[in-house]
Amino acid sequence: MTTILGYARASSEDQDCTIQIKALKAAGCSSVRSEKKSGTTVQGRKELQTVLDYLREGDTFMVTRIDRLARSVQDLEAIVGVIRAKGAHLRATEQPVDTSSAAGVAFLQMLGVFAQFETALRKERQMEGIAKAKAAGVYKGRKPSVPIDEVRRLKAEGVSPTEIAKRLGIGRASVYRVLEA
Repeated sequence: MTTILGYARASSEDQDCTIQIKALKAAGCSSVRSEKKSGTTVQGRKELQTVLDYLREGDTFMVTRIDRLARSVQDLEAIVGVIRAKGAHLRATEQPVDTSSAAGVAFLQMLGVFAQFETALRKERQMEGIAKAKAAGVYKGRKPSVPIDEVRRLKAEGVSPTEIAKRLGIGRASVYRVLEA
């Protein structure tokens, strides 16, 4: 018996997977796993891994859109490779993606390229915004995670960089960066 397994993903905690979950259930998924994680990597996406681990030959892995699955061609190809190796297929409810057909595979590959392009554009716009904010004196960057004054104080007391790192729970390289600055 073949099973249709669904996967829904939102990029952040303030987003919701409800619409995706409803669409996947309406498309015949017997089980839907969801999570709130960035799609720029597959690392740490436990629910994705759960679905991939459960897939059996003849099963269908279903998403609403390919960008819910991966944001890079490399990750998309790796995920599809796992699905294929298990003898299963990938389908999307909102896009003509179905890896059981040649046309579906071609469309999947095109969508992967566009998802990666979109991610690159978003990063480019973000960097432009940061540069503009820095030029206006608005953007200061994140607050230092290393207690600079404490590192310098301990060094002035004759404490070694290794011991400073241990006491403050930071990396030794961070201690050296502070001392060299």
